[in-house]
Amino acid sequence: MRFLNFLIFALCAGVGVCALPGEVLDRGAGAAFYSSDWDDGTAKHTYTNGPNGLYSVVWSGDKGNFVSGKGYNPGGPRAVDYSGSFEPIGNAYLSLYGWTTNPLVEYYIVDSYGTHKPCSSLSDNATMLGNVTSDGEVYEIWTKKRINEPSIQGKATFNQAFSIRTTKRVGGTITTGNHYAAWKKVGLKLGGYQYMIIATEGQNSTGKATITVGVAPKDVATA
Repeated sequence: MRFLNFLIFALCAGVGVCALPGEVLDRGAGAAFYSSDWDDGTAKHTYTNGPNGLYSVVWSGDKGNFVSGKGYNPGGPRAVDYSGSFEPIGNAYLSLYGWTTNPLVEYYIVDSYGTHKPCSSLSDNATMLGNVTSDGEVYEIWTKKRINEPSIQGKATFNQAFSIRTTKRVGGTITTGNHYAAWKKVGLKLGGYQYMIIATEGQNSTGKATITVGVAPKDVATA
């Protein structure tokens, strides 16, 4: 197979400016995927791109933060299929992860996690805004504000939007349009869609994941 424009720009330190990640184009399979690999300069992880929508990541050391994965650029209201394995020891998340600009928003549709449920502790400083039912399960809607933190536009202040599945799973369909619409109803405004990926994120933990993302589907509003 042939990879074109394999550019990983997002290995930036937490105190630096986080650039846009790179793109992997698989012309031999007639599909294009967007690949992102970011860490805070402390996390010990190895991200490996496989053919088509496949990627794997292994991490260890029980310190630092990374976010790695593969998906599409731009994102948007789509039914995203994925499969694979996710085996964290400690705090880690498996989610559909993306960004919008104008306004700048970082968002997560969380399907599984390790020892810590996102937004669940007082130290998370998160606010629960309701629920949304999508793809056969209820997701809790949460929001947080990040102040002077790394983003796709460098250090910035921005809102985060979360949908967190009430029962964990690894693999299936995530209909992003359902979550976008639910976030809008509770007052979480999104901007123009940037990249979105099926992401593995580790925070002060150890683990491994192997994920295959489906070919970019046609845009759909809800399902």
